[in-house]
Formats: sequence, C-alpha cells, structure tokens
Amino acid sequence: MSSQRILLIDDDVELSQLVSDYLTLDGFSLDVASDGVSGLQRAQSGLYQLILLDVMLPGLDGLSLLRQLRQSSYCPVLMLTARGDDIDRIVGLELGADDYLAKPFNPRELSARVRAILRRVELAQQQSANPVAAPLLELNQVQLNRQNRQVWCQGQQVVLTATEFQILDYLMSHAGQVITKEDLSKAVLGRALQQYDRSLDMHISNIRKKLASCDPTEKIQTLRGSGYLFLEQA
Repeated sequence: MSSQRILLIDDDVELSQLVSDYLTLDGFSLDVASDGVSGLQRAQSGLYQLILLDVMLPGLDGLSLLRQLRQSSYCPVLMLTARGDDIDRIVGLELGADDYLAKPFNPRELSARVRAILRRVELAQQQSANPVAAPLLELNQVQLNRQNRQVWCQGQQVVLTATEFQILDYLMSHAGQVITKEDLSKAVLGRALQQYDRSLDMHISNIRKKLASCDPTEKIQTLRGSGYLFLEQA
C-alpha cells in the first residue's frame, strides 16, 4: 500500500496538514489541492489511486466537482462532510462517491476507510488479472464479468463505480440468499455497519436505477429488517 498516491482536496489548511502528516507517516503519498477548480484538474490527471474530497470548497464545491469527475473518471472518492449534513452525504453517494466520513474525524478512522477502499480496488485488479477467479456471472438478465470489470443488462452496458461493482458482484455471487447489511458492509466496505450509516442503501439504490434503465424487472430485493436478496430470475 505504501506506493498508493492520494489527492486531498480541502481548503482547511490545518486539517490538510494534519491529514497529510498522518497519512504520510502511515505510508501513503499525499498531494493537496485547496480549491475546487485546481482539485478537479488534478483529480482528472489519472495520477491518483484515491481522492479525499471535501464538500465545502471555494471556486467549485465538492459535489459539483464529483459530478464533473464522474463524467470521465471512476477513481475512488471518499467524501469529507460536516457532521449532520445527511443531504450532502446522500447526494455524494448518488453522484458516485465510494464512501463518506463526517468531520471532525479520527485520523485512524480516516486511514482505515482509505485502506478499505484501496483493498477493494486491489481485489478487483487481482480478479481481473486472474482468469480462473474471474468468471462471467449471468443471472436475471444481468451479466457481470470480473475480468474486464464490465456489467451488461439486456445487451446494454451498465457503468458502475468500483464500490457498486463489488456490491453487485457479492450479491450475484450469493444469488437467492438473503445477505444482511452487516455482512455486506464487512465484506464490501471493509467495516462493521454503523448506526445511521446509509452508504449501503444509497449504493444499492444507485445499482437499481442503473439496471432499471436497461431492464425494469426487479433484480435486488430489500427485505426490511433482514437485508438484500439478488433474485436469480424475474
């Protein structure tokens, strides 16, 4: 993990220095952009494995930045939001953020979230490089190919973020089984489910919308109080 390069986009100088010092000591290479315009330019460079993105930025706010970034890049993004700003978190996840962390946060928690996201990316790359571990899953009109990281539904390609792909992969791999939110959070997000954390709900909602744009038949059921179920057939 020590070679992983991270971009922090945040105009809080003191916080940026704290995050930079901590993540550098933790083995990461970190660059900092202090405004949205320059942050977007650097984020689009393709030089980074992960982006830490504050919502409140001068010049171009974080949500607008993410919206523009997702037009050309699916580099993992961890949103940094003010505590209590649920709307920003929900919109960020809808726009394709992989996760969020509320300020103020413990640097150890930030490092843990960063490592969890990068592990997911690394696992995806390993699956792509290993044909034996990269079968084509075909269920309920959905095709998921781990080797080329593509998803197709009714002959149309469905573009997913890295986190959305991993969630769909896990649910399809366990099709017909009820997967609890706790298990899915640990397996895909790499952490225990936290109270009031809506990350999984939003990722599932995004996946549903993207699949429904190709085929309106139900693919993923939410079983209240139990979890999620990928239907083997409509």
